[in-house]
Amino acid sequence: MKKFSEHSTVTLFEKGLITENQFEEIKSYRSLNIFSVNAELKLFLYLSVLLFTSGIGILIYENIDSIGHIAILSLLLVVIAVCFFYCFKYAKGFQKGETTFEHPVLEYLVLAGNILTCIFIGYLQFQYKPFGEHYGLATLVPTVVSFFCAYYFDNRSVLTIAITGLAAYVGLSVTPQDLLKNNDFYASQSLSFSAVLLGVLLILWTIYSRRISLKIHFGLIFLTFALHIISIAAINNLTSHDVLTWMVFAFFLMVSTYYFYKASYEYHAMSLYVFMILYGYIGANIFLFRIFENLDFSDIWELVILLLPAYFIGSIVMFIKLVKDFHKEITE
Repeated sequence: MKKFSEHSTVTLFEKGLITENQFEEIKSYRSLNIFSVNAELKLFLYLSVLLFTSGIGILIYENIDSIGHIAILSLLLVVIAVCFFYCFKYAKGFQKGETTFEHPVLEYLVLAGNILTCIFIGYLQFQYKPFGEHYGLATLVPTVVSFFCAYYFDNRSVLTIAITGLAAYVGLSVTPQDLLKNNDFYASQSLSFSAVLLGVLLILWTIYSRRISLKIHFGLIFLTFALHIISIAAINNLTSHDVLTWMVFAFFLMVSTYYFYKASYEYHAMSLYVFMILYGYIGANIFLFRIFENLDFSDIWELVILLLPAYFIGSIVMFIKLVKDFHKEITE
């Protein structure tokens, strides 16, 4: 990393983007070996929020009979009120561009307040059912609150909660592992189409937000969710026994791969590029298998076996080359 930084500085000097005096000052500063612990402190703050909210959940679970429901809900409401009181007090108000709190701790108070709000509404619905049997509303309400907090306080962590809640509202678990294990795409094709539709809506919202300059830095988060949701839903349906179904989802995956290829360059996002390649590669292999599954390879099976190692090794080499080329293009 140090050699990379030094090389970048030399490159800037050679291109005339910095003066010789600035070049020497940068070298002198780096020779002091000063490093920032900002990321580490934020990580500990994030972990403290997770541990605190997890502790609240464990407290409710283990003492639900002795404490009482009203007392638990009242305690949650007080803590939520305190969190949001300080957040609104020190917030700069809603702005279309990127904003930050003067003190980074307040960002994690927003996160804590939002998570506790989700716990509060979920617990309230479970115990007293204020929404009746409409459990979707119990998901939609904290989702709306999360979107409001994400945009008002400019909080990326809360935005991920909001998108996850939105996906849960349409019947999805957003994490790739849950999508693969918990959702039955085969039994309910409507769920698969809902996943694709949700991904498309996230993409359209990202495009619209860029046009009106609304929290443009949120775009990468929306696109990351859209990429995973669309790609996993499409790949799962490539193994469908219905020819029309897997052809339709093959088309969805192809269009998605092309779009996220362009988006990865637009946003200079290595994560989008890598996952786009992985999903596209998996989908392409399944597609080829479906095309050739009815062919008889009995006469050339030995040749196929010999070529397979070369194919996979070549795929790995090509993947590494593509990633290196992409990194070079976005850093120049």
